[in-house]
Amino acid sequence: MSDEPGGIPLHDLLGLDYAFEPGSTAATVRMPVAPAAFGFTGNLHGGAIAIMVDLACALASVQSRDFDPTTESLVTADMHIRYLGRPRTDTVVATASVVKSGSQLIVVDCEVADDDGHLIANADFSMMVVPLRSPLLPDGEGDPTKPGL
Repeated sequence: MSDEPGGIPLHDLLGLDYAFEPGSTAATVRMPVAPAAFGFTGNLHGGAIAIMVDLACALASVQSRDFDPTTESLVTADMHIRYLGRPRTDTVVATASVVKSGSQLIVVDCEVADDDGHLIANADFSMMVVPLRSPLLPDGEGDPTKPGL
């Protein structure tokens, strides 16, 4: 688990590292090709790639508009990933860039490549801007009086 406030344990498990430039509508996420991200065949798991794509696209999306985290939330609306190959280096990088940022829907393209530029996956992605939702309570029960659960 992450010691940082708001850290996401799954991102920590996969060793995700991200970067973006303020004012840009692009972001990158790096992930080591390591056993925590392998499937039963000993290869990089498509789900690990999907998590990396989701984070890269979310980071790009949040920069593409005025976003108020006290009243709004961004949720993944759609993600289509084409798996094209396997990595040849020890790290893979997801690079996401916003295609269009509308009032409710943000469309993002993302490519995943290894450090030698070999294309691993390509994704079409969209996020939806929704009212802030109450988090699920630790016991798994949501507050039924709060909208959006």
